[in-house]
Amino acid sequence: MAAEAPCYTVVFEDTTESPSTQELRASLEKGTDEDRLDTLRRIIVSTINGNPQPTLLMPIIQYIMPSKNKQLKKLLHFYWEVCPKYDENGKLKQEMILVVNAIRNDLQHPNEYIRGATLRFLQKISKDAELLEPLIPTCRSCLEHRHSYVRKNAVFAVYTIYREYEHLIPDAPELMQTFIAAESDATCKRNAFVFLAHCAMPKAVEWLISVYDQLTSLDELLQMSIIEVIRLDCKNDTTHRPRYIRCMFELLNSSSHAVKYEAATTLTTLTQNPAAVKAAASCFVNLVIKESDNNVKLIVLDRLDTLRSKHGHILDGLTMDILQVLSSADMEVRRKAMSIVLSMTSNRNVEEVVLFLKKQLQQTQEREFEKAPEYRQLLIQSIHVLAVKFSEVAASVVHALMEFLGDSNNPSALDVVAFVREVVEKFPHLRQSICDKLTQTLTEIKSGKAFRGVLWILGEYVEDLSDIQATFQDIRKVLGEIPILASEQRLLDDDDGEDDKKEDKKAEGSGRPKVLADGTYATETAYTSTNSARLEAVKAASKPPLRALILGGDFFTGSVLASALTKLVLRFDDLTNDRPKANALRAESMLIMTSIIRVGQSKFVTVPIDEDSNERILNCIQTLSELQEKSIVHDIFLKDTKAAYSKMLVAQEKKAAEKKEAESTKENVVQVDDLLTFRQFSKKSADDPIDYVEDLGKATGAAEVREDFISNLSRISQLTGFSDPIYAEAYVKMHGFDIMLDVLLVNQTSNTLQNLCLDFATLGDLKLVERPAVYTIAPHGFQSIKATIKVSSTETGVIFGSILWDGPALAECCVILNDIHIDIMDYIKPAYCTETQFRSMWTEFEWENRVNVSTNMTDPRDYLKHVMKSTNMSCLTPEGAMSGDCDFLSANMYARSLFGEDALANLSIEKTEAGIVGHVRIRSKTQGIALSLGDRITMCECMCLKDIS
Repeated sequence: MAAEAPCYTVVFEDTTESPSTQELRASLEKGTDEDRLDTLRRIIVSTINGNPQPTLLMPIIQYIMPSKNKQLKKLLHFYWEVCPKYDENGKLKQEMILVVNAIRNDLQHPNEYIRGATLRFLQKISKDAELLEPLIPTCRSCLEHRHSYVRKNAVFAVYTIYREYEHLIPDAPELMQTFIAAESDATCKRNAFVFLAHCAMPKAVEWLISVYDQLTSLDELLQMSIIEVIRLDCKNDTTHRPRYIRCMFELLNSSSHAVKYEAATTLTTLTQNPAAVKAAASCFVNLVIKESDNNVKLIVLDRLDTLRSKHGHILDGLTMDILQVLSSADMEVRRKAMSIVLSMTSNRNVEEVVLFLKKQLQQTQEREFEKAPEYRQLLIQSIHVLAVKFSEVAASVVHALMEFLGDSNNPSALDVVAFVREVVEKFPHLRQSICDKLTQTLTEIKSGKAFRGVLWILGEYVEDLSDIQATFQDIRKVLGEIPILASEQRLLDDDDGEDDKKEDKKAEGSGRPKVLADGTYATETAYTSTNSARLEAVKAASKPPLRALILGGDFFTGSVLASALTKLVLRFDDLTNDRPKANALRAESMLIMTSIIRVGQSKFVTVPIDEDSNERILNCIQTLSELQEKSIVHDIFLKDTKAAYSKMLVAQEKKAAEKKEAESTKENVVQVDDLLTFRQFSKKSADDPIDYVEDLGKATGAAEVREDFISNLSRISQLTGFSDPIYAEAYVKMHGFDIMLDVLLVNQTSNTLQNLCLDFATLGDLKLVERPAVYTIAPHGFQSIKATIKVSSTETGVIFGSILWDGPALAECCVILNDIHIDIMDYIKPAYCTETQFRSMWTEFEWENRVNVSTNMTDPRDYLKHVMKSTNMSCLTPEGAMSGDCDFLSANMYARSLFGEDALANLSIEKTEAGIVGHVRIRSKTQGIALSLGDRITMCECMCLKDIS
């Protein structure tokens, strides 16, 4: 008898039209082949779902087994696999003798495909020794069949039988050794070799050495099996390691991409020789370039990155080869390749890398292709990193990148501005040439954000008298005629002057009624319509770029312009003794600022000026009007802003260094009684060998389970009351994308509970994988039941259900279970992203959940930590930005789920006498995670209030 019942997938069975046993028997006996197929399919599904119908076994043997229909024969194999073969005493049923005889006949069938299918079926019933024993001689004879399809299936049939019951074929290894020596078919050889590798490794190595000189000409599948055997054999102390290394070198030139990848991976586990490492890395690079599947490219690039992290500068010579991967159209592949290149770039090859990137950047401008803007942005960011890291190339790239300040793709222009700003701060000798170039490109800039960045740089770093005057001239060009309001009004008046008389005549009798919003009538004259049209025409006329932005309502840029002009005037006043020139420059700046405010309150702008921009520009005007009176304001404009930016750069560098140090020195926490491994006593001649069994354990988390007793108790949910006939409690365990329920049932009555069934149902993105079986529990007995639930998204889910059993007189009894709420925090982990990525996702995500904050906590930073702890989110706002004594706090937070979902949050709170008030705005691409995080914050806030009270 089999030690344990095999596990099958539960198939949906429509019970609304379930035929009776008599009807199924009649269909088997008298139906056509189509009817029999449908009936047998129903019986198989019913058997899988726990209703075996043993009375139909003999009719199936009697009416289906003699049929020559191929589909019926295939379905019959499925039925023999799932049907009960043993009686209540564990003895093989008498009817199975007839089945064994039929299987033997099929194994001797003249049709080779029936023989092959039957041999495959034998692999499925390999645990039933009593069924297999009479079939062994016939199975062995199939190894000598003329057709390769029969032979290859016979090899695996022998393999599965030998693996389960070695005594049935004790000479199987010698049989396979003889078979592989005489075999000519590649697939049969491969199957026999796999058998020897798992059951008789010395014989597999012996055959491998005998065909050593023919390895490159063997079939791809056989080569893959040989690589696997080499990997397994090298786990032991083998004398063939040098031969294996030469073998891997030869297989690097295989025509199969899979063989090349496995050979390169195995080669790095066999030796650390620089030549071998370089050959493996070169093979990986060629694979990435030639392979068409982007997923494969990413996998190989990950392996290449791992190799680079372990072997340092050995791979530096391949940097230019890896850059060829940028020809791929997929952005993820490009980003991965670029990150590897940036980590491999050194003083020796930085100039070549930068030159290549500049050429690629030029190509994105010359010809348009898919995702060109994103690729351009990636190139600009990469050049930025290299220029800051290697100062010798900064001068050669900064002018080339400034050509892209006028790029229509806003993120690319902003990346260039960020790069120029950092370079101009870190390399003082480049400031004058950069500022000259910036003033020349002002007319090409289209983006308001780019304008603001450039104006800030000019205000901070233009330091010579002549340069200040030249900057003023270039700013006048992009502003146009000053005052703005007067020139725009004059333009409108010039258009009106020519046709005033004609319009007056038309206006006398051209009124026509118009219905207003409140339902009343008004008269619209042709004069009014014409005047509006002309105003729109004046607004739409071609204008210099900065003037167009201000008239378009971008007064934030106008306030930045006012601040930059103030800095330039203050610096000019400090440097010169020529009072008339200084006063003229000051007056012109104040005129420009006043002009911006006035035009912002006129009809010529799309949106009126906002209060903040208006106040900031007025502050600048006041500063210039009191030029000699308040020196502290001078320091704020000329020193403090630059010092703040320098401090921010230092903080960013410090944070990057800390992150790099944390990654390089990861702390491994182990238990005091863990096994000690003395690596000094083991020979370190290669990378860590790849153990797929161990990798599987790590991937599924099996090797990292460290839970204490208290944490297990906190996960127990009580499902029924203590006074119910059945007491039930469940231990809820999160395991990757699955929820494991271990339910303990206690029969609290003095009766035996028969046909007891635990029925679960789910709400949300949860799915029950398998339905628990039917049980019988003795009086005051216990029963443990396990159930698995699949999770498909980060959304609060609910598991509910009931317990059903047969009571006295077969009456159905029922107990309803308490609901189990699944905590989404088990699936959300803290993550980090850049400010640009955060803003981009914030704009893109459509689901927002706003949670109002009202708590008795007094410190805003404590509340921020409380929210971060309760939502598993990380704070993206730098610590320096939140330091100091202030009653206001605004911070951005970010997290990612195991399913790749992004969750963004913005906390804006204020400290008042009554406590902290404000709100948390949560955004995500899906509704579920936004609502779930909002509920979590609300729940934790309520718990916090209870604790305080």
